[in-house]
Amino acid sequence: MDKYTKLQDIIHTLGRVAVAYSGGVDSTLVLKVAYDCLGEDAIGLIAVSPSLPPYELAEAEEIARSIGVRVQRIATREAEDPRYLTNAGNRCYFCKTNVYGELAAYARAEGYAALLDGTNADDTGDHRPGRLAAREQGVRSPLQEAGLTKDEVRALARKLGLPNWDKPAAACLASRIPYGTTITLQALDQVARAELALRNMGFRQLRVRHHGAVARLEVEPEAFPRVLAHREAILQAMQACGYTFAALDLAGFRSGSMNALLSD
Repeated sequence: MDKYTKLQDIIHTLGRVAVAYSGGVDSTLVLKVAYDCLGEDAIGLIAVSPSLPPYELAEAEEIARSIGVRVQRIATREAEDPRYLTNAGNRCYFCKTNVYGELAAYARAEGYAALLDGTNADDTGDHRPGRLAAREQGVRSPLQEAGLTKDEVRALARKLGLPNWDKPAAACLASRIPYGTTITLQALDQVARAELALRNMGFRQLRVRHHGAVARLEVEPEAFPRVLAHREAILQAMQACGYTFAALDLAGFRSGSMNALLSD
């Protein structure tokens, strides 16, 4: 049995499902296959909070419309939890506990048999306290269960015609703030506006790491010449977002770079 068929079989057996949907390629593939298998018995649930950039929300809803599947916004309240705002190394656990708790509660109330997420077979390393929260909330991960890696997810998404098959990996805005630095709505908004400004300049794979007055820019090394060529415009854009300084991280883009600050 190939992995795509296994994925379909897993979803078919669940009957009626809600998908924790962010607009990333992983959760989009789960939502697409769920809709293809189950039709109106599948729904996407989008967790809406200050840590989700408005442009990501709009893009996620547009992709869902192109698939034809219904989505529902669910307001989550992790930003009201002081354990999340304190921003310790287990921040993601408290965030995901709230998010999955809210989504699971909605799914149960509406008669859905399972809540699914987009975790794939490669999502087992690095620092992932959110996975514990998912297990505690009974979230199923059909991509992981079917053994689909990230590359295989992208290949299948492309084969199925999903417009975001090559979308760069994203993460919540709180991941841009160093552990131990209190999360504020102002900081999240600064990061969102700064990253949007860079996206509007044509950068795709990027992060703006928030270090008080300093915006630390992570882009792929091959984009370094473009950053330097547009350094004045970039600096002006960062200053318009409330930063005083803009610094280019010579290590380049990498997911989870803030985890380097965690002690073993």
